[in-house]
Amino acid sequence: MKTGMAKELAALLVGTVLILFGCGGGEHQQAGGVTKMIAVMHPTQGNNVHGVVAFTKESKGVHVVAQIEGLSPGPHGFHVHEYGDCSSPDAVSAGGHFNPDQMLHAAPGADKRHEGDLGNIEVDDKGVGRLDVVDSHLSMDGPRSILGRSLIVHANADDFTTQPTGNAGGRSACGVIGITR
Repeated sequence: MKTGMAKELAALLVGTVLILFGCGGGEHQQAGGVTKMIAVMHPTQGNNVHGVVAFTKESKGVHVVAQIEGLSPGPHGFHVHEYGDCSSPDAVSAGGHFNPDQMLHAAPGADKRHEGDLGNIEVDDKGVGRLDVVDSHLSMDGPRSILGRSLIVHANADDFTTQPTGNAGGRSACGVIGITR
């Protein structure tokens, strides 16, 4: 396991233990639980895709701000996956899309969809993808929490119809979602 990934996993475990046992605190928590999370995206084998994704709890949902670099221009599937495990070279260890309510795969604006369906991140001609949305389906606490799950950016666009993946292709980068300040 790469040293950086091992450190990320260790930090995530410590943060999870602090939350579970009530020892956490600080700016990232309030009476309603965790308010800020982050995923540092690392390339899968054969890729050079990397970036950072920030999650902030707001009154209308979770504000997601992403900057991903190293992708080909155009749309790329962007999903929260069920396991916080990026350890396999192709990130298949992250499992499928996070889908606690057993919904069909759909676009981000759909009323019924996987919790993890974030749609596509649009990449410019310099290979930089940005996303800035508020998602009303995402949760930062309780049984539907994205904490400790993984975030995947895919090689292809999500078509929003192919079940259960959106036909988004291979996994270009993976990051585990953890607590931040």
